Amino acid sequence: MEEFDVAIIGAGSGGYVAAIRAADLGKKVVIIEHREIGGTCLNRGCIPTKALLKMAEIYTCTKESQSFGTIVGNVSFDPNAIQRRKDAVIRRLVAGINFLFKARKIVVKKGNGKFLDPHTIEITSDEGIEKIKAKDIIIATGSEPAIIPAFKIDRKNVLTSDEALNITEYPKSILIVGAGAIGVEFSTIFSTFGTKVTIVEMMPQVIPALKDRKLASMLQRTLIKKGIEIKTGIKIDNIEIQGNGNVVSTLSNGEEITTEKVLVSIGRKLNSTGIGIEKLGIETEKGKILVDEKLRTNIPNIYAIGDVTGGLLLAHKAQKEGGIVAEIIAGKDKKMDYRVVPWAIFSSPEIASVGITEEEAKENGIDTIVSEFPFLANGKAVVMNNTDGEVKIIAKNDTKEIIGAQIFGPEASVLIAELALAVENKLTLNDIAYTVHVHPTLPETVMEVAKNGL
Repeated sequence: MEEFDVAIIGAGSGGYVAAIRAADLGKKVVIIEHREIGGTCLNRGCIPTKALLKMAEIYTCTKESQSFGTIVGNVSFDPNAIQRRKDAVIRRLVAGINFLFKARKIVVKKGNGKFLDPHTIEITSDEGIEKIKAKDIIIATGSEPAIIPAFKIDRKNVLTSDEALNITEYPKSILIVGAGAIGVEFSTIFSTFGTKVTIVEMMPQVIPALKDRKLASMLQRTLIKKGIEIKTGIKIDNIEIQGNGNVVSTLSNGEEITTEKVLVSIGRKLNSTGIGIEKLGIETEKGKILVDEKLRTNIPNIYAIGDVTGGLLLAHKAQKEGGIVAEIIAGKDKKMDYRVVPWAIFSSPEIASVGITEEEAKENGIDTIVSEFPFLANGKAVVMNNTDGEVKIIAKNDTKEIIGAQIFGPEASVLIAELALAVENKLTLNDIAYTVHVHPTLPETVMEVAKNGL
């Protein structure tokens, strides 16, 4: 039986980062994965959706190029070529991770890992069953789209995000259930490529997790301008697949909507079952594995990271946890700090947030300065012909410390990094306002919004 210092079940965002960091710290590492290296984010989530969104952006820019003085003939797109490009991106990044593994002598075991005891894992694959031992074990099994029986998901007419990523013929119409990150991003992709999109969201606004109602409203108006129909505060009562393949969705207001496809973009199942944790008595709550601030379960040598621990289901959060837990195992005095976890939605324009919102500050009785600056007043945004949206900063009124920021506009996912650094390091409005920013650039909006708050 092979023995290792660290065994990791799951080679997704958290798992592969933990493996690389642990190996760099001198540990003998094995990683167990029954599907593709890179997990959901790389193969069925973050990366493929962003690849499709980039191609949608290029298609849009090409169609609108005349406004920039460039004359282009008939513009069309090839769904099969789009898929080939997306798949090539995935293959390249997976190859990169495998190269990093090989360079660090990280052992990769293909198969399903299951605990036999706190130090022994049984791996089942097409080649048979083997057992390995490890001093410390990290559970990084992630999550997957929840199959909700009421939505009659058949993966052909009623889809999850997995199937939506691989479409080679865009439907004439689609109903998207849920206006969270997945629903909004796919609505952008489908509508760009000519599909009539309807979004149904049971909560009163798009991006229900976004506490800043003003920015949520701005995003909703932008989506509507793109021809996307949005129905908020409404549930799906029933879905029926007709003989011709069309899908009839009955809404809670009595309305019936017939579309070629339905995409269910709500709910994810945490992959905490089938790995033997019940036998060990590892504590869980509604499917999520419970961990402390050092990402330890109630069994001292077993850790859990990423989606399987619940909370924010974000790849970069899982990656941070992976690095932290590897350092803890290596003897470093570390703990996970969730105070500053930025997030972004890659709509068009993008939306991003870090720290707390204006509404949350009020709820917590914090006396704040709220400063806003529109992209319409930024030279680079005007040059780009992309002036929708604004940057907002929330700072403490007495110390001017920045405690939150939200952005809706071009490159929001990039711009939020400076503000995440500010929140993490307790920077003030003065610190940002009096830092020289290159002109003309989008980051000047961050400098200007800080100045406006002084």
